[in-house]
Amino acid sequence: MPSRLCDEPDALGPNQTPDCAVDHRTMLFDRRRTTPGAARSFVTDALAQWGRTERLDDIRLCTSELATNAVLHGSPAGRKILVRVELHTTVVRIEVHDGGNGTPTEREAPSTATDGRGLLLVTAVADHWGVKERQGPGKCVWAVFHHGAVTEG
Repeated sequence: MPSRLCDEPDALGPNQTPDCAVDHRTMLFDRRRTTPGAARSFVTDALAQWGRTERLDDIRLCTSELATNAVLHGSPAGRKILVRVELHTTVVRIEVHDGGNGTPTEREAPSTATDGRGLLLVTAVADHWGVKERQGPGKCVWAVFHHGAVTEG
């Protein structure tokens, strides 16, 4: 029987009624260069197990971008990065938690830059995204993706 975790009302996006998670998976990763790929695989495996792959490319891209930001800018050396994926009735939500200070923001990267476009991609692909504080150090950066309704059974 899957666990049911209720979300905060503002965490799913504007004008969306909160619901409770039908299922979820959480994994801790070391702060390494390989973490974004491992996080992407972890989320892909969970979505495949749930049979919710209709937005797989979008979700994989955003997972990779958020995990990359956590590795490069968020998580201090020696700290872990937590990745959580939740299946809700009408959305999939991904979260990337890190122990770093600061709040990620979109920025315009110069056309010659080889990085700095991650949150622009997340904005373009996810239905909603944001940052929330956690108890203790760090933050949670989340993104949600609408999908067809889930029926419990």
